[in-house]
Amino acid sequence: MSRFSLTYIGIFFLIISILSFFNILYSYYFNIFLNLNSYIYTLIISLIFGLTFLIKKKDVFKITIYSKILTVIIGYLILPLIISLPYYFSIYNLSFVNSYFEAISGFTSTGFTIFDNIRYIDESLILWRSSSQWVGGLYFLFSIVLLIDIFDNNLKKSVTNFLSFDTSETLKQSFKILFLYVSLTFIIFLIFYFIDIRSFISFNLAMSLISSGGFLPTDNLVGILNTNVKVIIFSLTMLISFFSIFLSYNLIFIKNKNINFFQEDIYLLFYLIFIIVLFFLLFNVDYNFSSIFLSLTSSISNIGISLDNAPQNLSFIFLILVIIGGSFLSTSSGIRFLKLYSLFKFSVNDLLSHSRPKNVFTNKNYFSDINIKSGEVNKYFLTVLIFIISLFILTMLLSISGIEFETSFKLSILTLMNTVNSSMYGLSYFNFVDLQFINKLYLIIFMIIGRVELLTLLIIIKKFLFKN
Repeated sequence: MSRFSLTYIGIFFLIISILSFFNILYSYYFNIFLNLNSYIYTLIISLIFGLTFLIKKKDVFKITIYSKILTVIIGYLILPLIISLPYYFSIYNLSFVNSYFEAISGFTSTGFTIFDNIRYIDESLILWRSSSQWVGGLYFLFSIVLLIDIFDNNLKKSVTNFLSFDTSETLKQSFKILFLYVSLTFIIFLIFYFIDIRSFISFNLAMSLISSGGFLPTDNLVGILNTNVKVIIFSLTMLISFFSIFLSYNLIFIKNKNINFFQEDIYLLFYLIFIIVLFFLLFNVDYNFSSIFLSLTSSISNIGISLDNAPQNLSFIFLILVIIGGSFLSTSSGIRFLKLYSLFKFSVNDLLSHSRPKNVFTNKNYFSDINIKSGEVNKYFLTVLIFIISLFILTMLLSISGIEFETSFKLSILTLMNTVNSSMYGLSYFNFVDLQFINKLYLIIFMIIGRVELLTLLIIIKKFLFKN
């Protein structure tokens, strides 16, 4: 690997070592010694790898887009190996495959779990599960910024007020992202703490929600969200991973605000209001609306957790919301609403230009003075196409392996969108422990595919198929 790749991945090895150290302190403070040695092993190994990667001799190779993509993918493969150590060396007799599956699920912020009863797991391992999501969300956010030129040049302009893309200021900009991510995590924790949720539960939920993760510190949310007020507040906090991670900074710290900084978030706000009103008018009579609101916010933010009384007959609609996803510059997954809207508008204008050749149709989105270029639209179309192909492949693979087709289809959507299986999708009792090895391998591969953004696969394929 290049110096850049080692440095990038080495930094996250060090972050994992810091989280391991916190788990050791937590275990000592509360006298939880069941899995203490596993965190010590993780601390030593991650620290050794992190320092080794960072002190490698500097090379002179140019950092290409291909090396950036490969770096991100390699990170998704090897960092969970370290995260899996506390599972593998725990007292719960987990196989390496199950340990790695749990680590990948956490690091990709998916939330599939091989544990049947969370209440039987010691608190230090529950904290480790939440930590794996938190560092995975941070890794995803850094990777999105790293690869932003691939996805959308227009969206890049919305973060230039917060980030400088000058390579000489990389370290400074990285600290700014980390500070914002940590601050938002702490804010969510305080919100939960002040609505009388136990501090341990609040902290774990905060790490899950900021990363758009699906791991819970308990078996369900019923005992935690025991009032409608708590359900509504919890639902609103999930929207933090739906909107842009930079929205709060833009609102508070930017004096000369430009609407271009907020264009995606404005669209997302209108989209959110529309679906809330629609669901309120159509389904409020039959269901408790606070439960529906939680399911809505959980789906659009790609978190996926729900209450046990979530309406399962609306699972298809919730799955569509999962596919659409949230902001491009958030920790959520999904194809992204603004991409789909821009693709739709460009297609309509193209059709109208043929039926009314004398008229001029602009491809600018509202609240923006930036014209949508055909090259960007092609990227959006390829993203949708690759998603459909990936969905078809994974569904067929799972179905051939003996899983019912409807379950395979739903599970494939959730896997590619890194969203946990819950009651609102009719998959809350799906058993990952007893899955065949090959099925676990399929899910591991496609959880990573969903997190690295589908377009990057096409770029890598093009690199190797068209070397000349």
